[in-house]
Amino acid sequence: MHLSSVLYALSDPVRLSIVSELNKLGERTCGGIDVSVVKSTKSHHVRTMREAGVVHVRVQGTQRLLSLRKHDLEERFPGLLHAILQAYEGTEGQKVSE
Repeated sequence: MHLSSVLYALSDPVRLSIVSELNKLGERTCGGIDVSVVKSTKSHHVRTMREAGVVHVRVQGTQRLLSLRKHDLEERFPGLLHAILQAYEGTEGQKVSE
């Protein structure tokens, strides 16, 4: 897990939205994550985050379950995920209220 890869994975608004949802709701199926992109694009974003070490993908039958690797990220980069999510969610809140 490299800082540059994690930061790249968290630099896209769609990926940040997925990470924020996983942070709030916990493990989800790929189909259970609500983002406004087509399935192939969602798969690309999930692969980018998995390869960077941001999410863990668990196969259960025909489903892919995503979970945020909070503990691993916190251990490797203390405070990074919290700071990024706090900034992202604060920005999202401002967009809604405007």
